[in-house]
Amino acid sequence: MSTDTDDGRNDDGGTTKIDVRVPTAMVDAIDEEFARRGYTSRSEAIRDALRDWLNPSVQLSEETLADLQESWAQREAGETISLDDALDRYDVDVDDDQA
Repeated sequence: MSTDTDDGRNDDGGTTKIDVRVPTAMVDAIDEEFARRGYTSRSEAIRDALRDWLNPSVQLSEETLADLQESWAQREAGETISLDDALDRYDVDVDDDQA
C-alpha cells in the first residue's frame, strides 16, 4: 500500500491512498464510463463501487419480482382500484393523517 503520509492518512478527511493493479482494459473502460455516469474522477467512481461492494443494495427474490410483475399486469389491465376507491367501497372512514 502506498500512502500520502507516514501514518497512511491524508489531511483531506482521513482517506488512505492505495495502489491496486487492474487489467488495462478495465482501467480503459472506467475512464470511458466515469464521466458519463456523473463522476468527476476515476477515484470517485471506484470509491462508489467499493461502497456498493461493502454495503450491497437489497436484492429482491424471484418470488417477489414475480409478484410485482403480476401486480403491474393487473394494474395495466384495470383490475385494481385506488386506496380512496377501496375506502369508499367498504365505507371505511380514515383520518387524513392515516390515509
